[in-house]
Parts: sequence; C-alpha cells; structure tokens
Amino acid sequence: MDVARHVLRSEGGARGLFKGLFPTFAREVPGNATMFAAYEAFKRFLAGGSDTSSLGQGSLIMAGGVAGASFWGFVYPTDVVKSVLQVDDYKNPKYKGSMDAFRKILKAEGVKGLYKGFGPAMARSVPANAACFLAYEMTRSSLG
Repeated sequence: MDVARHVLRSEGGARGLFKGLFPTFAREVPGNATMFAAYEAFKRFLAGGSDTSSLGQGSLIMAGGVAGASFWGFVYPTDVVKSVLQVDDYKNPKYKGSMDAFRKILKAEGVKGLYKGFGPAMARSVPANAACFLAYEMTRSSLG
C-alpha cells in the first residue's frame, strides 16, 4: 500500500499505476503465444509425434527451457521499451510513448540498445521456465 500511495502521489495519480501497460500487453500476448507454441512443438519433436505422454522429466525440462528462451528471444526489445517507460521521470519525461522510446533507443544505441540485459534475462528464463513447465506437467499427471 505504501508503494501504491507513493506512485499515486508522485507519478500523476492513477495513471502512474499503469505506466508501461501497452508495451506490457505487447510483450505478454505474443510472447506467451510463442512460448506455449514452442513448448508444445518441442515436446512433439522430442516424442516423434503428437502423443507426448511418455516423455520423461529431462525432455519436459528441455521443452520448458526452449519455451522460456523463445519467449524472451521474440519479445525482448518490447520489454526494454516497457522498462524505460516505467522508470521515465513523470515530471520531465524523455519519452512521449512506446514508439518514441523505441525510436530514441534505436537512434542513440542502435539495435544493441534494445537488447540490454538480454543475457541475464535468458540465463534466468531458461531454468525458471524449465522448472515451471515440469511442475505443471507433474501436477497435471498426478491429478489424472
């Protein structure tokens, strides 16, 4: 509640609570579609067909890792834009919106600027998604 009060006071009221909402949606919708499609496709590849029920934990871990990597590989620049918008100064903003931030990052830093922090994000994402998808599959199979 303290953080919400601070944001409401210092970031322009309720609008401050939603900074970066558009690029968040622009990241999450295609990113999750890509991630789940990659997960299912890689499971089918490993299984040699559409019946993936006999895959072991190692295969599920690999498929989950590939899924996580595909998420960030596909949408990472959108996440960078979201992040710069969220930390932009409310009273003296550098960016007018998502497209302005995108253009300014490209102009100032080139494509490389859209991939700041990509290595650590991938290093976190692959094992995190591998564990998440494995937990999902184990839970699903134990529930019948």
